Amino acid sequence: MKDKVAALLQEHKVDEAISIIEAFKADGGRMDDVLYYLLGNAWRKKGNWQMAINNYNEAIRLNPDSPAAGALEIANEILGFYNKDLYNP
Repeated sequence: MKDKVAALLQEHKVDEAISIIEAFKADGGRMDDVLYYLLGNAWRKKGNWQMAINNYNEAIRLNPDSPAAGALEIANEILGFYNKDLYNP
């Protein structure tokens, strides 16, 4: 399933990828760090940073060495970027 979700994300079929993971969770499937990382990536692609960060944090909780740690760091850098000159010329 992980490969299928990853392929869907590569094909920009984000809603379908989210649906597959959410259905898996609803059916009592056991989420691991990779699935949380992929779900975080899907939400990031949709522009929902809060959901992305929540899923990255869950992946890191399960596996501190998860690639979600790097993704979370990048997300925080992006969200923390602020150039006051762009907003107040």
